[in-house]
Amino acid sequence: MSVINGIVCGKVRPAVRFFCLVAALLPALAALPAIAETRLMVLGDSLVAGYGLPPGQGFPAQLQRDLSSAGRRVTVLDAGVSGDTTAGGLARLDWSLADDPQAVIIVLGGNDMLRGLPPEAARENLEAIVTRLREREVEVLLAGMMAPRNMGPSYIAAFDAIYPGLAERHDIEFYPFFLEGVALEPALNLDDGLHPNEAGIAEITRRILPSVERLLARLDG
Repeated sequence: MSVINGIVCGKVRPAVRFFCLVAALLPALAALPAIAETRLMVLGDSLVAGYGLPPGQGFPAQLQRDLSSAGRRVTVLDAGVSGDTTAGGLARLDWSLADDPQAVIIVLGGNDMLRGLPPEAARENLEAIVTRLREREVEVLLAGMMAPRNMGPSYIAAFDAIYPGLAERHDIEFYPFFLEGVALEPALNLDDGLHPNEAGIAEITRRILPSVERLLARLDG
């Protein structure tokens, strides 16, 4: 005869005994700490906000679906604002961190480049964002941007160097070009040629997912 948590499981049929044991163990199981979901925030511009797409079809929502399909307990937080520059992202960083994410994907800089803003300013803003996140022990994945090839060699060299330099200096995860495989592909973009359509978002997510997994592995470790 067994007595567990005050419940007596005596000489009964095996099926009844099984349920008796489960009932006896429930209080102990309930007392175990719950496994918390990881909170992963995507800080970015219209590429994150899902410009021109139906609700629930942007990058954060697609990433959420893909991670869930892979068995990951992750809540993806959408912190995308259309038209945002690196300065805008920095200005709203503290407010965006209200949900206390453990990891952040940064997708900023495209609007700085399209407006021809100085690469030095974009670098300083991104540096400040990454520094604040790391001071809070938040893991970071920096998604890079690339200047159009008609911007001139000096601008291209200065802008394109921002992202790998920051990633190396801060020892953070790095994905070289957020629009890899999608930029300049008409079938994967909206009519404006700048923003990915639903198929483009799916392709972006598929390509960046290994980098996201490495980011989450840093938390696991």
